[in-house]
Amino acid sequence: MVWDAHSALNGLVGGVMIGLAAGVLMLFNGRIAGISGILSGLAFNRVPGQRGWQALFAFGLIAGAAAYALLAGERLAVHLQTGWFGMGLAGVLVGFGTSMAGGCTSGHGVCGLSRFSVRSLTATLVFMSVAGLTVFLIHGRAGR
Repeated sequence: MVWDAHSALNGLVGGVMIGLAAGVLMLFNGRIAGISGILSGLAFNRVPGQRGWQALFAFGLIAGAAAYALLAGERLAVHLQTGWFGMGLAGVLVGFGTSMAGGCTSGHGVCGLSRFSVRSLTATLVFMSVAGLTVFLIHGRAGR
């Protein structure tokens, strides 16, 4: 794999924007920017009076990707490696996992780690270990 300055800059800018969004949400709304919790609350309306900011946050995720594509002159492309049934099943499994872990990678990995939460550190280590193991099992060793 060759280092690519363009990709590195995109990752840096994206990471800064995620951190800013999480910080602004915590500062002005007192809420953690856990995407699974936000989308779950939006879909199932768990807490009354929260749908407005949740809808705006979800819209911002989509609008941010669209704005990047327009500014960078790139086409957003999604390449499914499975059919819609597989995507639905993956969504259910991810939803189940985030429910079991009490949050997702954004809630634990971005917000929890920045608050020095041991629970979030544990959850993030588990998420990342399982992700690495899954990639290894599906794609095999590098260079093979």
